[in-house]
Amino acid sequence: MLIGFRSCARLRSLSRRQGVLLFAILATLFSPNAFAVTGGLELTSSAVGFIAVAIFVLAYALVMAEEKLHMRKSKPVLVAAGLIWVLIGWVYVQAGRPDEAQQAFRAVLLEFTELMLFLLVAMTYINAMDERRVFDALRSWMVRKGFNYQQLFWLTGCLAFVISPVADNLTTAMLMCAVVIKVAEGDKRFINLCCINIVVAANAGGAFSPFGDITTLMVWQAGVLQFQEFFVLLLPSLVNFLVPAVVMSLFINNRKPEGVYEDVFLKRGAIRIIFLFLLTIATAVACHSLLNLPPVLGMMTGLGYLQFFGYFLRRTLPRSLEKKRIRYEARGDERKLRYLGSVVPFDVFNRVARAEWDTLLFFYGVVVAVGGLGFLGYLSLVSEVLYGSWDHTWANVALGLISAVVDNIPVMFAVLTMQPDMSHGQWLLITLTAGVGGSLLSIGSAAGVALMGQARGTYTFLGHLRWTPVILLGYAASIMVHLWLNAGSFAVYN
Repeated sequence: MLIGFRSCARLRSLSRRQGVLLFAILATLFSPNAFAVTGGLELTSSAVGFIAVAIFVLAYALVMAEEKLHMRKSKPVLVAAGLIWVLIGWVYVQAGRPDEAQQAFRAVLLEFTELMLFLLVAMTYINAMDERRVFDALRSWMVRKGFNYQQLFWLTGCLAFVISPVADNLTTAMLMCAVVIKVAEGDKRFINLCCINIVVAANAGGAFSPFGDITTLMVWQAGVLQFQEFFVLLLPSLVNFLVPAVVMSLFINNRKPEGVYEDVFLKRGAIRIIFLFLLTIATAVACHSLLNLPPVLGMMTGLGYLQFFGYFLRRTLPRSLEKKRIRYEARGDERKLRYLGSVVPFDVFNRVARAEWDTLLFFYGVVVAVGGLGFLGYLSLVSEVLYGSWDHTWANVALGLISAVVDNIPVMFAVLTMQPDMSHGQWLLITLTAGVGGSLLSIGSAAGVALMGQARGTYTFLGHLRWTPVILLGYAASIMVHLWLNAGSFAVYN
């Protein structure tokens, strides 16, 4: 689902070693906003247009240098977004058309606000489940089972594929990586293979669900694909995961690691919060599918569910603690009695505060800045070149490959902005390729960047690059399966 929220700020670091200029140009051409429009003035060859592009390029160069500068990535893009729209506003005021720029900015802001509130609720639920130790308990169960290396490789990959459509690909990848590191401590070769498999599986699992990745969420909220239509990508996504996984599994020594044990207690209300999260998702789907209202309405209603439940947990905590204390004392369970002493009341607003605000502000800066570039006319030029000169299938496949270098969020935003006249099958294709293309490189997705930090020195860029040909084979196979399986949808236009 939606992006691994706690650590997104450092995990989506864009410190690419590829050429700064190439990256910045691509980011300028393939970046958001979902419904940006081109203004009435032709400014793509003007000094103002060139200055705006230069500001954006400089901002992205600073974002790429985040790890060296130790400066949060939201700062440069926030400033860039403001300066670009100041330039636009100044030009349109001089031309006597200030209302046109104002309306365009309000449209950009509205689209960001809907996505931001949607993500904020999802982040809050994920943080709540993390605080209630849901993910710790799952990891502990896997560790206690004592799987051998082959079983662990397939279990972590399959769970990443299954969990990511509901949770999100980043959180899922970090959870599975934590299991592998704990169980196979010291075996760098095996950990590297497992991390590659987890990244591919998590990205593939997120590609066929509206909640699996921000890109699929954007497509759903834009109304291009309906909720149930994403699931026709299940088999292509599964092929994308299985092809490289089968090849990599042949290179794993089938031995059993030393047993390790970790005892984790779920906090009170953990299971009920999971059900509330599922109810929230159902509410969002119903708002969009049945009432034709934005999904964010259902998500914000779901935040209300969590607030009411948090109130219930706080009010009933003393009585619950007393009952458990009596029961544990009767059984003589000293461990659980000590655990009761560390219980604190659940506070939903603490979970909201722990949302990854740097990521949300970075998202705002990119959306607003590139909305400005789109208003200046640059995205229209790209659309004419890309979808006017190329075959749509090859254009969408190429964009998937580009997403391995330029993050898939700006790639998908750019396509939604350009709104090319494509068949239903082509929209499904770009959803698939943008979702799984980032698996080709370790820096191509948030999951890959996260695991490079989590398994530092073990899972590396070069370690992933050695298996890129195999991952590329899965990428090609998934596209062919989609072209064959969903051939009828290529004749249907939205």
